[in-house]
Amino acid sequence: MTLASQIQNDLGFHLERGRSLPAPLTMDGLSGHYGVSYTPIRKAISGLVEEGLIVKKSNGRLEATGLQTKIKKKRTVSIPKKEDPIRSITQELVHLSLTGENTFVREESTAKKHKLSRAAVRQIYYRLSGEGLLKHIPRRGWQVKPFRQEDLQAFIEIREVMELKALDLGKAKLATAEAKKELVRIRKSNQAPIEQGGAVSIDNSLHQYLLKLANNPYLNDFFDRHGKYYSILFEWEGEDRKAATEAVAQHHGIIDALLDENWPLAKKRLSYHLHENHPVLSNLKYSKHTNS
Repeated sequence: MTLASQIQNDLGFHLERGRSLPAPLTMDGLSGHYGVSYTPIRKAISGLVEEGLIVKKSNGRLEATGLQTKIKKKRTVSIPKKEDPIRSITQELVHLSLTGENTFVREESTAKKHKLSRAAVRQIYYRLSGEGLLKHIPRRGWQVKPFRQEDLQAFIEIREVMELKALDLGKAKLATAEAKKELVRIRKSNQAPIEQGGAVSIDNSLHQYLLKLANNPYLNDFFDRHGKYYSILFEWEGEDRKAATEAVAQHHGIIDALLDENWPLAKKRLSYHLHENHPVLSNLKYSKHTNS
């Protein structure tokens, strides 16, 4: 079975049963989740469109049809770990980063562990270097960026200023019917499980949407240069079920205030979300002292 077929089966398994997808239904979201290029994602999407489980809208967005087949296909729903090297390597580096130590990693050992070529590992490392998780030190190798609690706090404080400014700049656009439709879509993409043990679906695109509406290149420059490393950490933190469920509720609260055009309440809820939705990272320093 090809990689595209495996991805198609995995997504189809969720869509047929009305379950939340494991990643946002976008090329970037799916490519990042499965750790592959766009090519197998496009093939998988094409297959799901043919099955009637996904529709491609006139604006290019992908959307689940909500249809469930009467006779479900026998699907292979797991992706072999070796097919998802970027995600697994990223997770390993995040754990190393969170130790707060100055750690170096070697291409050779990583390649051996994940059964990859050194060239493939080097490509992944360069990609993660561009996102701030690694730094290449000549003649020494790859250094993992050590997590610092004070750095996180400083970033969040500036991020709050930037995102609140983005909200102010985008007020007029946020009041339009088109923006409200997009806000509703993002709200639906944030789902807490109905049944016990169900998956939590987080869609963080609200933050990017506010920046898009603000249309200020200097705001974008800040997040492009300083936000990528923390985006990786926040994604990892979202694997904590309690934190993920709380994030969904906070996103709903912010969006509800935006839909009501209650700007003061939206800003208050956004500020709270930015400061309070990182319980795992915030508690690291305490867990370190406890385990030392």
